[in-house]
This record gives sequence, structure tokens and C-alpha cells, in this order.
Amino acid sequence: MKRIVSDKAPAALGPYVQAVDTGSTVYCSGQLGIDPATGAFAGDTIQVQTKQSLENIKAILEAGGLSLSDVVKTTVLLSDIANFGPMNEVYAQYFTADCPARAAFQVAALPKNALVEIEAVAIH
Repeated sequence: MKRIVSDKAPAALGPYVQAVDTGSTVYCSGQLGIDPATGAFAGDTIQVQTKQSLENIKAILEAGGLSLSDVVKTTVLLSDIANFGPMNEVYAQYFTADCPARAAFQVAALPKNALVEIEAVAIH
């Protein structure tokens, strides 16, 4: 097992790593819409936070030699399911062909009162 860490994505908020590579599968921890340069949310809209969350995942995968095209499954956690449509519009800009499987649902709350958190599973 190899840990994947990128300085182009925010550091973990707790006792976990940004991603783990098992040799065939990479498990990317959930990413909030935090800008790694500032440590703050990239913005206060679902669109901006979704974009930053996906940019963080992209950076982590690249640190492990992968790309978004290697993603086979994502999970999208929303603080409000009413944000599904606007989130989906941004998400669709990142996954345009051979989209991964996905689950998306509302949760009671997210760390730091985020609007969205996205995790990903990719394969080599």
C-alpha cells in the first residue's frame, strides 16, 4: 500500500491521507472545496466548491500518476439535495466521456459546513 499526497490539494483535516494506492486501485479521500493555497473555501456557492473539490481530486490523482479518466466510482455528499442540479452541471464538465458510477445524497452536515464533499475510486 502506498500513500498519495499532493501539495496541490488541501492537507487532510484529520488522521487520514489524501489517497491510498493498493497497487491496482486508488481510493481518494473525500475532498471539500478548499483552495490549497489559502486553506479556505474557494467560494460560497455550490458551483465553486464543486469545481474546487474536483480540482483537488484531480491533483491528488495526478500525484499518483492517474487522471480523472481513471475514476470508476465517485460519491458526492451534499449539505442540501437542492444543490444537486448546479453541482451536476459542474461535475459534467469534468466527466464527459465514459463517466464513472456515482452515488449522490444529502447528509446532515459536512466538515467546516461545506456545501459538497466528493470522494473517488480510480483504477490503474
